[in-house]
Amino acid sequence: MRIFKFGGASVKDADGIKNVFSVLEKVGHEDTLLVISAMGKTTNALEVVIKNYFEKSNELHSSLQEVKKYHYQILMDLFEDEEHDVYFAVNSHFADLEYFIRSNKSPNYNFVYDQVVSYGEILSTTIVSYYFAQAGLKNNWIDVRNFIKTDNTYRDANVDWEKTQQLISKGIKKKSLNITQGFLGSDENNFTTTLGREGSDYTAAIFAYCLSAESVTIWKDVPGVLNADPRYFDNAVLLNQISYREAIELAFYGASVIHPKTLQPLQKKEIPLFVKSFVNPLLPGTSVSKGKDLEPQSPCFIVKKNQLLISLSSIDFSFIMEENISEIFALLHQYKIKVSLIQNSAISFSVCVEDKFGNFNELKSILAKKFKVAYNENVSLYTIRHFTKEAAEMVEKDKTVLLKQISRETMQVVTKE
Repeated sequence: MRIFKFGGASVKDADGIKNVFSVLEKVGHEDTLLVISAMGKTTNALEVVIKNYFEKSNELHSSLQEVKKYHYQILMDLFEDEEHDVYFAVNSHFADLEYFIRSNKSPNYNFVYDQVVSYGEILSTTIVSYYFAQAGLKNNWIDVRNFIKTDNTYRDANVDWEKTQQLISKGIKKKSLNITQGFLGSDENNFTTTLGREGSDYTAAIFAYCLSAESVTIWKDVPGVLNADPRYFDNAVLLNQISYREAIELAFYGASVIHPKTLQPLQKKEIPLFVKSFVNPLLPGTSVSKGKDLEPQSPCFIVKKNQLLISLSSIDFSFIMEENISEIFALLHQYKIKVSLIQNSAISFSVCVEDKFGNFNELKSILAKKFKVAYNENVSLYTIRHFTKEAAEMVEKDKTVLLKQISRETMQVVTKE
């Protein structure tokens, strides 16, 4: 089987859904399983519903109506017959969502999040399945929650591989076109769970592993994986081939290539992953598989903006030892501050971090009791894999370099623009 994953951008409106149908006409749809995300920005819209559920009950109804309005507009654009069965199916899903919102008694934000946000994928796959059937493409709509079983770590669930393998092996019709949801699973009590960051890509990898699939293809609005983000770098180059190992390295440094948890099950069975364009589906795209690290061999640039460079030094000029570093990392973990780069000397310790949750000021007051604390806000962290002298000069040009670190294959530079 082949596993195809289509993200929210590919099904954001009626034209997008028609284009997905066109892609399947061009590349074939036999022995294929589609993993589809929520439409457009639906997940964001459902997050507003959840926020209003907990904080602004007077705005809850209107935020839910926005989600309905968006989906019903797509329905009207795709189905001329207002009596079509798809309307009954979509109405039924919204009724289930509203019933949950009315009847839920759990104060657990993460639990509520998973039960509500999951309707984005349920709705998108329902609409796509009915549209394909109307267009003459027979398909099986599958509720992924009956196949991917997890623990109850809501919002970042861990897969029970043994149960999942059994269910997928027995329950998937391999000679058909199957349509299912990305990002979702269910726990032992059949409550919905979600798989965390890049969950839909991970769903595709789970099915591929359990079905020993021929390949996984992630369809995007770009021609494949580029060696740099074209928003920040001119003349970005398409990478034809990346090894699993290199893709994991790039992801570790912050490239939005493929999340490592997606690659791990594929690597185990050496299932190739392709990143292709849903705009030009016949182009070869990028292959992530066993083989050369990179083809063509070229520097890869990753940039993280809005970083924070923190430098700690001992107040009494004593060495910063393992116990100090251990304590610092425990605090960074406690305050949910993600470390991107570390550099230390005898009496100082520097970290480039991402303060996503705005906790630095609180952390700073604790660190200041034991260390001198200096910091630079709004710095950029540039990482160059397979760096060259020319690549380094290009990144450093017209910038103030605050910190530089070089290893055999990788150069990292913290700069102030």
